[in-house]
Amino acid sequence: MSQLLKDRVAVVTGASRGIGFALAKRLAAEGAHIVAIARTQGGLEELDDTIRECGGSTTLVPLDLKDFDAIDRLGAAVHGRWGRLDVLVANAGILGKLTPIGHLDPKVWDDLLAVNLTANWRLIRSLDPLLRASDAGRAVFVSSGAARIFKAYWGGYAVSKAGLEALAHSYAAEVQSSSVRVNLFNPGPVATRMRAQAMPGEDPSSLPHPDAVADAVVPLCLPGFTGNGTLVSFAA
Repeated sequence: MSQLLKDRVAVVTGASRGIGFALAKRLAAEGAHIVAIARTQGGLEELDDTIRECGGSTTLVPLDLKDFDAIDRLGAAVHGRWGRLDVLVANAGILGKLTPIGHLDPKVWDDLLAVNLTANWRLIRSLDPLLRASDAGRAVFVSSGAARIFKAYWGGYAVSKAGLEALAHSYAAEVQSSSVRVNLFNPGPVATRMRAQAMPGEDPSSLPHPDAVADAVVPLCLPGFTGNGTLVSFAA
């Protein structure tokens, strides 16, 4: 690998599986130290083993993103150890339940907004000073076509992702005069657990692997990427 992120620090949420797992591996292969966040301890440990086998390094953070106080503590911990953050990939998300909007259980609605939207605002609130302390802070928020292509029964998920896009675009406008760059990435259909949950009859072998998608995200994380407020969609 070219080590384009040598000695840089990257926070990746949803890192225990799927796109987050694949992207954490790729960023580590480029030399970044990975602060890996997920609820699943076993998946984080598997990621740690994989990255260490390739000569990389990780800090594992078992964290439920609905624990907003823990997100605040994350910022303090990163500041105490490194004093800056070079890359944030806000990848974690949940599907909720595909059902008519009027049938959504209030708890499902609340969880969708908490994980897919509010947690990302809390990450910005906690980590923005650290991204600004980097010479080239880069933030990437993983969205979905559901934010712009509205389908029956996808309302809860669509609302949460549309809100995420508004959040990221607003943040991008605010950092325009700084060294931070904020962008969105739409992976499209990918062979992940969430996709299988949404489309249980679909053949996963017909979909791109998370590793291929991760390759497309890496350029957005590099110091040399100057785009800001853009939405990049994966093309298989």
